Amino acid sequence: MAFNHLPAGVHDALVPLSVTPVTDSVPMAKNLRSDRSPAGPGSRPEPGTILTRLAAGPNRAARITHTEHLPPRPGRHAVWPDRIRPEVVAAVQAAGIEHPWAHQATAAEHALDGDSVVVATGTASGKSLAYLVPVLSALLDGSEAPNGRGATALYLAPTKALAADQCRSVKELSQPLGTSVRAAVYDGDTPVEEREWIRQYGTYVLTNPDMLHRGILPSHPRWSSFLKSLKYVVIDECHTYRGVFGSHVAQVLRRLRRLCARYGASPVFLLASATAAEPAVAARRLTGLPVVEVADDASPRGELVFALWEPPLTDMEGEKGAPVRRTATAEAADLLTDLTVQGLRSITFVRSRRGAELISVIAQERLAEVDRSLSRRVAAYRGGYLPEERRALERALHSGELLGLAATNALELGLDISGLDAVVIAGYPGTRASLWQQAGRAGRSGQGALAVLVARDDPLDTFLVHHPEALFDQPVESTVLDPDNPYVLAPHLCAAAAELPLTEEDLPLFGPACEELLPQLEEARLLRRRTRAWHWTRRERAAELTDIRGEGGRPVQVVEAGTGRLLGTVDAGAAHTTVHEGAVHLHQGRTYLVRTLDLEDSVALVEQATPTYSTVARDTTAISVLETDTEVPWGAGRLCYGSVEVTNQVVSFLRRRLITGEVLGETKLDLPPRTLRTRAVWWTVTEDQLDAARINPEILGGALHAAEHASIGMLPLFATCDRWDIGGVSVPLHPDTLLPTVFVYDGHPGGAGFAERAFHTARDWLTATREAIASCECEAGCPSCIQSPKCGNGNDPLHKRGAVRLLTVLLRGAETTETTNAGP
Repeated sequence: MAFNHLPAGVHDALVPLSVTPVTDSVPMAKNLRSDRSPAGPGSRPEPGTILTRLAAGPNRAARITHTEHLPPRPGRHAVWPDRIRPEVVAAVQAAGIEHPWAHQATAAEHALDGDSVVVATGTASGKSLAYLVPVLSALLDGSEAPNGRGATALYLAPTKALAADQCRSVKELSQPLGTSVRAAVYDGDTPVEEREWIRQYGTYVLTNPDMLHRGILPSHPRWSSFLKSLKYVVIDECHTYRGVFGSHVAQVLRRLRRLCARYGASPVFLLASATAAEPAVAARRLTGLPVVEVADDASPRGELVFALWEPPLTDMEGEKGAPVRRTATAEAADLLTDLTVQGLRSITFVRSRRGAELISVIAQERLAEVDRSLSRRVAAYRGGYLPEERRALERALHSGELLGLAATNALELGLDISGLDAVVIAGYPGTRASLWQQAGRAGRSGQGALAVLVARDDPLDTFLVHHPEALFDQPVESTVLDPDNPYVLAPHLCAAAAELPLTEEDLPLFGPACEELLPQLEEARLLRRRTRAWHWTRRERAAELTDIRGEGGRPVQVVEAGTGRLLGTVDAGAAHTTVHEGAVHLHQGRTYLVRTLDLEDSVALVEQATPTYSTVARDTTAISVLETDTEVPWGAGRLCYGSVEVTNQVVSFLRRRLITGEVLGETKLDLPPRTLRTRAVWWTVTEDQLDAARINPEILGGALHAAEHASIGMLPLFATCDRWDIGGVSVPLHPDTLLPTVFVYDGHPGGAGFAERAFHTARDWLTATREAIASCECEAGCPSCIQSPKCGNGNDPLHKRGAVRLLTVLLRGAETTETTNAGP
């Protein structure tokens, strides 16, 4: 029997094989305040005082496992390059910024020199102003051109909300410049009647990679005037472009560069990133161009108090009698309630849409008990809301009407929210870079701030709150992306050929994998070669071959059956597990039951209900080895990396009582299987190693399964992934290896670079996994060590002590091999 651990988001990729989500935002408006004085003494409580108040409740102080104090830092000023137009400098000064920080001036100088540059500094450090000043100066120069349009600039943001917020800020800043800067948002929410005006007259167009891929590039003749004048391309929050999404965006940018070259333009790329390891390397991989790095942060910083918070154990028992901690959701809802009662502005970041809804509902109910008017000052914000719902929440947050918000990273990547007093992070967000960006959303007017990381009942979260050095003494991660992934590259070659016939001179732009892929695309009759160029052969739009966010097709519309009202959408890849027939679905605090899921029409019909249970999908997974790229001996065992095929099917769902998690029943489902070809790391052990670890056949499956769960939970500490981006399978006797084997694989077609990173850091990764299991205080395994929230086998079987012994023997073999290879 194989024990599987399927990544959320893998469902988007599990489709018949054919050519087919962090992270955080620091929008522009905050930079207009980056040089202003912080709030005066006494106007806000100190962050330490806020934490003391939060810890004052019954048994709360013991939940704080560590407190980190980051002292304030003074800023270093410079002067703008003398090539910046004086009108632009005057507009910036009118916005309250007398002098730039040193890194802003340095980045602007590179931009003026025609060097592509990445600014990788901390939250609220003024990155947006660093690129906006040279852009506005160029647009002002262009307004004096004979044709009246002159230079243009394109801004790319990972979310619609961020682009909309940036547009508001740009208009405010450029108001003294008159009509020379015509900024406009061009995305899926832009009314049709505005789009033609933007194409003809816009000089600063703000959009997202999705719209560039599906709308602008395929219609490039209508954008010819804009593209031939393109001076700058701004890529905001470029650290979010990682994994498969980042690989797709890299190819979209290469298509943009190719079309610009055909129109005679060679734009300079200006990138803004969170603090990251080797930002210039990641930016070069993303754009395909040499990029200069500016990473010396010269901006001031207020004091930050960062607390690690572990919810207490409860009297309840979970699966297999495991001890259960109070959920991070309930704990974060309490903290959000307390902060709101104190009149403090805060955001609670939550990992899931459902979690955001639950936290807001719980906080509203508790606030109503204190003061009914307070309950209206807390809300949820997540992806899947309709545009008008999002905009209303954004306005309320900007105006201060809302004090508290429970948000997914749809907001983390969205808006300027200056002056927050506290950030609560319900569960480790997956990377240290994302953690620091979320924490940085508070204190952005210069005042001190509080950040609280509330640990989930999860191996990685538990490890981190008891090993603070892994958070505070380690550098942030490198960004992982692979533009040469054939599953990514192939549809973009088709899209490029549809935009303009693809010539041999174009191929170096798209990378070395082109030569192998083009014959396959010809054989599939997607491309046809005529003389020296490849042409798109189909009637349908080539851009529709792939969803660049890896979501595997049209989102499923969630529709209220009685009224026909559209409630929102669910990613196609998540539909089998979240809106299957009988699933409980939450939307803006209301509970619905899914009556039918129509996969052909991508519609889930729901009815409002008040069930006393939640639902969890169960699935089965099989995996086969297609090709082993590399392997190393670990004693008698082997560590391998290569290509695999994963077949998954959702087969049933469990109904669990809301309060206790007790299983009330299981219902079978009839959903089609889906297949994924991807990359994986796997390790094997021999009978001699099992004997050394005292692993008998009765506990072998549980030991392997437990090691698989824990290793998946710990991988985000070593690769820029989320545990929901990866999956796993453990097999007591795998038909391809003929040995007990544990697989960990990327949940995206062709891989995302996570398994490869796991292979190269395997010894450190599995050592941390073993330590996380061994140090957990539970007796036989719990969600803090070996139980998984998304196990397709209901966390059965699992054997905690067997997993520790197994990993000990495996790692001893790795040490022996390394010692032998090192020689005398």
